[in-house]
Amino acid sequence: MSELTQVQGNTTPRTSAGGQSKTLKMGLLTMMAISIGMVIVQGAMISATQGIGMGGMGFIAAMVMALIMAQFNAMSFAELSLMFPQEGTLATYTQKAIGHFPAIVVVFAGYVMVAVLAMPVEMFLVDVMLGELLPGMLPEKVVPLLILAVLVVTNLVGSDVFARVQNLLAFVLVSALILLGLCAVSGITEPHPQLTGTPVDWSFAGVLDGSFIGLVALALWLMVGVEFICPMINEVNNPEKNIPRAMQLSLLAIFCIFTLFVIGASFYLDVETLTGSPIPYLDYANAVFGKSGLFIATVMALAATCSTVNTLLASVPRMLHGMAMQKQAFPQLKATNRFGVPWVATLMLAGLTTIPYLLVGIDSLITLVIAATTSYLLAYMVAHINVLVLRKRMPDYPRPYRTPFYPLPQILGLIAMAYVALNNSPAPEMTMTVYSLTGAILLVLSVIAAVWVKFYMKRGLFEPDMD
Repeated sequence: MSELTQVQGNTTPRTSAGGQSKTLKMGLLTMMAISIGMVIVQGAMISATQGIGMGGMGFIAAMVMALIMAQFNAMSFAELSLMFPQEGTLATYTQKAIGHFPAIVVVFAGYVMVAVLAMPVEMFLVDVMLGELLPGMLPEKVVPLLILAVLVVTNLVGSDVFARVQNLLAFVLVSALILLGLCAVSGITEPHPQLTGTPVDWSFAGVLDGSFIGLVALALWLMVGVEFICPMINEVNNPEKNIPRAMQLSLLAIFCIFTLFVIGASFYLDVETLTGSPIPYLDYANAVFGKSGLFIATVMALAATCSTVNTLLASVPRMLHGMAMQKQAFPQLKATNRFGVPWVATLMLAGLTTIPYLLVGIDSLITLVIAATTSYLLAYMVAHINVLVLRKRMPDYPRPYRTPFYPLPQILGLIAMAYVALNNSPAPEMTMTVYSLTGAILLVLSVIAAVWVKFYMKRGLFEPDMD
């Protein structure tokens, strides 16, 4: 991965969160490391192995559709982020298009809540893997907390240190996944076994009869999150070109990595293991590498978790800082340290993450995450709506990036996100629980946001802010 690159051709350097002039910016590969590291999490690896077990070739077709949908999402975020290059990201765009109330709701529901609930799940899974690798040697739940503390420190000392850490984590993660996939497809480490259970279905029946559509919701979770580069827009080199390029190339890279990953899995694991194992990628690594598999799987888990937590600690606090600057969040979140990092927001996010990690069980957390991620899909829908509204309301506003084939990506993106949101429950028996929790999260946040906008900001709920 590349080092930070020197800004060229720009005599007026951008400023960081604290108003400090920065001459070093993150280059394209670092930006891709952020996007890839945010998307390839342990949950995505589990979804990928389950998906190929359930659908075979149909899941590959679903991944292609998910890739197209994710590219539509990236187009909307690229257009919006370059129109308004502030750290508030979706809150900034939404307040300009449809008002402060939806801006607050969509960011807290779609990003802050998801981060607070998703990070503990990743930390739980790392703890499980370390317990398997070193049984009885490590105190329960302590190592993930130490990892969180270290990543908080590296984020607090500036974007250059964050970028170097992210480059390393993404390199390790991508290398491990590609190594696993290549060894599995080639059979170079362990010969392809004779599977005792049901083999993966590689026929085109599921594609031709359209049943693969039912797997698109699962496949999309392999492709969401590349927009987390947008809150760092003031700390990247040549954002007009690199923001869209980083998201688009990252999605293509992620698609190729996961395709290799799942094809390799089909040679070593039967459908029953792929769909029924609690940690199928551990079974996968064990089958391919034998006794070394547990070590490889643990490296993958550590790299994925650290990369995700590192990115969330960099991106979400910058969202909150930008919102505080617009009076959409507590004014204390405006505070930055001498490195220009919003330190109060960073510590707050880390503190909120530790609460569910220490107090809530993994099963309950996963249900909460699934519910919160439905709000995440709402955030994508709002981004598409913002583009449509702002094209009408501000047709002459400078747009360094314009969505190709507008408005088709936004319209299709809205339909696709609505479909996935309605099919987000992983099992029929969980449907009522998932949507009840989603409704409760949105209701509570909506009440708080409405009171905040009306009585603190003294603005109309859906009054666009064109300042």
